[in-house]
Amino acid sequence: MKIIILGAGQVGASVAANLVNENNDITLVDNNPATLQLISERHDLRTITGVASHPSVLAKAGAKDADMILAVTNSDEVNMIACQVAYTLFHTPMKIARIRETEYLSSTTLFAQEALPIDVLISPEKLVTEYIKKLIENPGALQVLDFANGQAQMVALKASYSGMLVGHSLRNLKKQLPNIEYKIAIIFRNNQAIIPIAETVIEADDEIFFISSKKSIRLLLQVIRFKEKPLKSIMIAGGGNIGLKLAGLLEDNYKVKLLEFDPEKAHFASESLKKTIVLNGDGADEELLHEEDIDRTDVFCALTNADEANIISSMLAKRLGARKVMALINRAAYVDLVQSNTIDIAISPQQATIGSLLAHIRKGDVVVVHALRRGAAEAIEAIAHGNTTSSKVVGKKIGDINLPPGSTIAAIVRGDNVLMSNKRTIIETEDHLILIVSDKKHVAEVESLFQVGITFL
Repeated sequence: MKIIILGAGQVGASVAANLVNENNDITLVDNNPATLQLISERHDLRTITGVASHPSVLAKAGAKDADMILAVTNSDEVNMIACQVAYTLFHTPMKIARIRETEYLSSTTLFAQEALPIDVLISPEKLVTEYIKKLIENPGALQVLDFANGQAQMVALKASYSGMLVGHSLRNLKKQLPNIEYKIAIIFRNNQAIIPIAETVIEADDEIFFISSKKSIRLLLQVIRFKEKPLKSIMIAGGGNIGLKLAGLLEDNYKVKLLEFDPEKAHFASESLKKTIVLNGDGADEELLHEEDIDRTDVFCALTNADEANIISSMLAKRLGARKVMALINRAAYVDLVQSNTIDIAISPQQATIGSLLAHIRKGDVVVVHALRRGAAEAIEAIAHGNTTSSKVVGKKIGDINLPPGSTIAAIVRGDNVLMSNKRTIIETEDHLILIVSDKKHVAEVESLFQVGITFL
């Protein structure tokens, strides 16, 4: 695909890096030549310096022939105008824009074709907030991912010496959990992805990705993480868009405290929230954390705009007795550095956003893309269309499908049923297949399996 990415910030650069590796024709536009120079030295892509919404800049970037415009600059207004210009002047078929401001997102008619013609809206803050909420609702989980509108879920757990997982093969684990339908889709061990078989033995510190129906996942978590106490008290450091939204979503079911350093933001938060206790203070203030009973807090979430502040306040909260700490970290290098050390979960906004974007870029009928373990692998939900003649998968047993190395079909959503796949399972038309791709260079091969032949059209 020929894709123009507007904005070379963290999201734009990350998406560009992902898509370039998949043989897409990428043009990256930004008004900072130094940033573009740095990215072009690392990746094989075209760069254009200029204001993303200007018609001349879009023309130079090749908007007339582009399949897609992806507007992810730091300005909502620039993103919206760029999509408008691309639609009006260049008739670009697909326009995706990142919109942060809730004032814009609250209007249902604003982004209609006759108004602001944006096909897909991406709100990183909303995606991250929902992501954190799922983690809190599922104690012990490192990732919680939805497929088929929530019918199926994938949950990542870390095998610990105290749990019931370590030392057991997948076959033995099935015997211990005979009444729960699930499948272990992928295991990460020492930063390496493993597509497991029945004889695979779970080791300490393995990151294990379970997939099942939403109902079965809850039961599975209760059994496997039986020592995990329910979460009751949440402390959030940072009263920005994410912190404020998260507090609003949680305050009816949890005891929530919000720390915000800026007095005006703290006042606004106290006016906006109903049950949350809002405090004007620094999340890295040891005395304040002691006063607010950090040692009795189940989850501490550091959600400010500063990575360093989030890391320090989370580490401090953990040392002072917080049961679990999460930190919002934008820099990818920091994420791997701190996770599993002192900080329990490092949250990357880019990974949450990239998955949502990739679902609209993938070929075939790919409806969901999730990055696993911060982009090391992908979980893809694709719909099987056609018939035995036009489709490469419909009517075939899973064992007969020519999947690339390191790829597997983990589960199938058929109507209201979530089926755990095996080699004898036959794919039917309109099945939603959940696939794991451990080596991202094979993504294009997986996508091609779901492109129907001309006889189907």
